[in-house]
Amino acid sequence: MSIGSEIIKLLFEPRFRYKGVPVSFFGIPAFSSYKKSSLYSAVSRLKKENYICADGEYLRLLPKSKEYLKRRQDRLKVFSFEFKKDAPRNLLVMFDIPEEKKAEREWFRFHLKRFNFVMIQRSVWVGPSPLPKEFSDYVKKIGLINPTLKYPHFA
Repeated sequence: MSIGSEIIKLLFEPRFRYKGVPVSFFGIPAFSSYKKSSLYSAVSRLKKENYICADGEYLRLLPKSKEYLKRRQDRLKVFSFEFKKDAPRNLLVMFDIPEEKKAEREWFRFHLKRFNFVMIQRSVWVGPSPLPKEFSDYVKKIGLINPTLKYPHFA
């Protein structure tokens, strides 16, 4: 084996992990940990739902998948705001985000933790107030607050 092929092999072998998935030096996922049947069924499902299509030997993203990825990136905007560690915990946040919006629910919990909130139950948190206005506006924008509520705002 030539040195060139050794270098290429080293670059593309999965040596790192990103979010639990083995990836190469270039960040290309390695699917060796999955069964072939699981990969085939996943690709089949993505084709059936018009996210990808076969283009000769290659798979190509369709516009629907690009729109989906863009919506996901836009939806999961990250906010940073510093509350003092000793700030009084005088805001109670209770929510019921449906299973269809699981990603948004996890995103919401993630930000509550970043804002130094403490979980009392899975959907009941207590922490400092007020929440950042940009965050509150964004939560309204992505539809996590029911517009039919009499007081759809953060106190």
